[in-house]
Amino acid sequence: MTHPADAPLLLTQRRIWIIFGALIAGMLLSSLDQTIVSTAMPTIVGQLGGVEHQVWLTTAYMLATTIVMPVYGKFGDVLGRRRLFLVAIALFTIASVGCAIAGDFSQLVLWRAVQGLGGGGLMILSQAIIADIVPASERGKYLGPIGAVFGLSAIGGPLLGGFFVDHLTWQWAFYINIPVGIAAFAIAWFTLKLPNKKAAAPIDVMGVILLSAFTTCLIFFTDFGGDSDHGWGAVETWLLGIGMIASALLFVLVETRAKDPIIPLSLFRNPIFVNATAIGLTLGLGMFAAIGFVPTFLQMSSGTSAAASGLLMLPMMVGLMGTSIGSGIAITRTGKYRLFPILGTLVTGAAMVAMTTLTVETPIWLICVYLFVFGAGLGLIMQVVVLVTQNSVDAAMVGTATSTNNYFREMGASLGVAVFGTIFTTRLTENLTDVFTGAGASASDAAAATSTLDPQTLSSLPDATRDGVVAAYADALAPVFWYLLPFIAIAFILSLFLKQIPLSDVAGLVARGEAIGGKEAEELEAAQRSVPAYAVLDPGK
Repeated sequence: MTHPADAPLLLTQRRIWIIFGALIAGMLLSSLDQTIVSTAMPTIVGQLGGVEHQVWLTTAYMLATTIVMPVYGKFGDVLGRRRLFLVAIALFTIASVGCAIAGDFSQLVLWRAVQGLGGGGLMILSQAIIADIVPASERGKYLGPIGAVFGLSAIGGPLLGGFFVDHLTWQWAFYINIPVGIAAFAIAWFTLKLPNKKAAAPIDVMGVILLSAFTTCLIFFTDFGGDSDHGWGAVETWLLGIGMIASALLFVLVETRAKDPIIPLSLFRNPIFVNATAIGLTLGLGMFAAIGFVPTFLQMSSGTSAAASGLLMLPMMVGLMGTSIGSGIAITRTGKYRLFPILGTLVTGAAMVAMTTLTVETPIWLICVYLFVFGAGLGLIMQVVVLVTQNSVDAAMVGTATSTNNYFREMGASLGVAVFGTIFTTRLTENLTDVFTGAGASASDAAAATSTLDPQTLSSLPDATRDGVVAAYADALAPVFWYLLPFIAIAFILSLFLKQIPLSDVAGLVARGEAIGGKEAEELEAAQRSVPAYAVLDPGK
């Protein structure tokens, strides 16, 4: 008789929901942190003296996340995902402690990068594990709870961040992750029962190193190029550009020879994968840059508190949750997905056009309408693109394909935040300097006032100066949306060419022979429950 420990994993509906609960806990941890920081950012950079470098709080996290995504995806495919998921939760939680006790801006940026090392794993492994346990034909209905988690965190995060800033300290935006992280780790430890594996081929270490080098050089190249301290004419900027090109060429060369490449080049011969990944890349360029700076605009340009700016993000999340849940249900019922990215890019583009009109005089209710439409557009695209990617590849490559798709989206997001954040910050710094020098401050005093400006300081300024600061924020951010629109237009064109193919009705673990699913799993579990206890203890009876 087979020993229970050697029995195959039975993917019953009950077990699927238990595993899914562990994934939800991990995703909540990761998504909550990003949104809490968004409303706390003006206060954080003001108190730590980093207004002119505030883009690095977001870029450091996203850069680290982007670098490790392919690693988690590939290692999950060859080693199993359970232990990696636990490592990601632990890394994220420990880094949250580091962020909370950071003594200066540089330390905070460093710990944010470590957070990204964990956050990248939580994002990729969650998506890959869902593909492992749920067939693509049924996965749409699970997109609803996932959208709800991101919606909940995106609503609760800014509210919590605003509450902590207004009533406690910004450090609580990171302290809150500690109990959530411990709970997520415990839930995953006891419920995430997935098979472990051993690598059949050597790990592609050189591929990991070169891909990390390329990603780092790319982000620094764009950041240095748009930065007033360096610029496109600086030697160090072009050295980074040369490093970017060299590492990319070497990476392709290494991947053609690796026995088990970190990103198999064969993926790029799959037209559906390439199309879905390109949509993610262009969407990332526009989406994250827009989301990242809207709370800052609401706080400083509209004069709202941190808590109020978080509340004003609520319409965007309502729109995102509604269309994410609705599209997921529709895909499960019809098996059709092609229409949703097309509609999503049109809706998102319309919202961005509206956002270019933002001024100090724009009424709050109208900003809420713009954000609702923007969120509705994103909800039609984000999860659908991942589903299409996973459905287009063999079950053995689900993690690698998922991580590669997310890698390009996050690379686009990092580029978007770096480039458009630099445009915003450069315009803002110039505008604020003009405001303070116009009020009679010397150049050095204006620079110091600009560096340490936060919402609390703003409220204490004379009326004329405060009005000038508010106008400076509005003038710096609104035009940035025009730069984002071409990328949404490209995503729309790509969506038109996305091919519709049947959705698989077999879960990844079942397709790879690592589990038994469906009706057979339910029957086997029922049979196991009916076996008398003495038969398990003494198989000879």
